[in-house]
Amino acid sequence: MGRIESERFVIDTNIFILLFNDRLTDPIPDGEIAYSIITEMELRSFPTLTLEEETVIRDKLANFTVYSIDSAVKEEAIRLRRTIRLKLPDAIIAATAIVHNATLVTNDRQLHMVQELDCRKLAMLP
Repeated sequence: MGRIESERFVIDTNIFILLFNDRLTDPIPDGEIAYSIITEMELRSFPTLTLEEETVIRDKLANFTVYSIDSAVKEEAIRLRRTIRLKLPDAIIAATAIVHNATLVTNDRQLHMVQELDCRKLAMLP
């Protein structure tokens, strides 16, 4: 009997922000969970971030796989920027999901319009 592969997900920055602020009403999906290095950079670069908040972010992210920007992600992000005109961080995150054959978990409406990107939205509090 063959091994059943679990679904792979890349979590977008906005989902982590909602999670850290207890605003998600849907759980993070079950499966292989990863994030782009860009997401970590976005989360940890808020000017008002306290040391305690940064520690929470680091601890939470340590539970997941981090994808760096390799040449495949770079080329896909360039293609997305040129054809869809996404902001560079969004293009890199979307490219990461595409290259790694993962569903992007995001509430960013613009990313849900990228045809070649499989996206999932999570319910949240207003």
